[in-house]
Amino acid sequence: MLPFFLSPVSLYAIYVRRCFAASGLSQQTLQLDNETTVHFWGPNPKFSQATQKKPSLVLIHGFGPVAMWQWRNQVQFLSPRFNVYVPDLVFFGDSTTTSAERSEVFQAASVAKLMEKAGVERFSVIGTSYGGFVAYHVARMWPERVEKVVIASSGVNMRRGDNEKLLRRAKLEKIEHLMLPATAVQLQTLIGLAMSRRVNVIPRFLLNDFVQKLYSDKRKEKMELLKGLTLGRDDTPNLSPLPNKEVLIVWGDKDQIFPLEMATELKELLGPKTRLEVIKNTSHVPQVENPIQFNNIVESFLCDDS
Repeated sequence: MLPFFLSPVSLYAIYVRRCFAASGLSQQTLQLDNETTVHFWGPNPKFSQATQKKPSLVLIHGFGPVAMWQWRNQVQFLSPRFNVYVPDLVFFGDSTTTSAERSEVFQAASVAKLMEKAGVERFSVIGTSYGGFVAYHVARMWPERVEKVVIASSGVNMRRGDNEKLLRRAKLEKIEHLMLPATAVQLQTLIGLAMSRRVNVIPRFLLNDFVQKLYSDKRKEKMELLKGLTLGRDDTPNLSPLPNKEVLIVWGDKDQIFPLEMATELKELLGPKTRLEVIKNTSHVPQVENPIQFNNIVESFLCDDS
């Protein structure tokens, strides 16, 4: 393992934290109950008068590094218009629980409790990949609190066989080898599926640094989260529509984790107020590959009062 002062990941993390702070966010921790504690980035309490004038927005990360690594471009772009809250889901970063619950439904309940504890009555939510599962459940279970929903690159409608197809595309035997890479080779495979551009020249030492710094923490619990998913257990999509909710689906046209046809089906399943936006030449992380277009699409949707 590289020492801190030689670690590109550790040094870049300093930059990302400064970007969040410059956007008016601060690191905070709330104890939700006697079992669960959640770490999050949220509006700096010093600027409470300014936050009262803006709507609230929750960004929910995917299954990978902690939230700040996945949402930097969106935080910087959206924070002038919204009170942005960026939680680390349970068992990511400093968020933890002694509960035996491991489902994405439990993650959704934790997000809802966090917003209640933070004093936020209504908010919109954006979730990417695994975070899209969580965002869907937040909107389904607390429709009176959620205003608009953005589901990005998230196969909420996945079936039991979809993981098997994904593993065949990845040429791996277990889903944790892809979602929780333990070696540079496994991380290279994940990057190859998640990004549309070929990145075969990443130095091995940098891949190892990523694995050690971003994927090694709480591996046992994260494997339990993968096994605890309630979505994707059946041969048909196991989800209820959100008929009265404005929903935006954003997808990369070259997504190899959740292929584009899943987005088309999901649009029909979620209800008449759902629309789909496809970003060309991106894969599973369009918010990273084309943040300008992603951000403009999302902002237009969230700010449209018509």
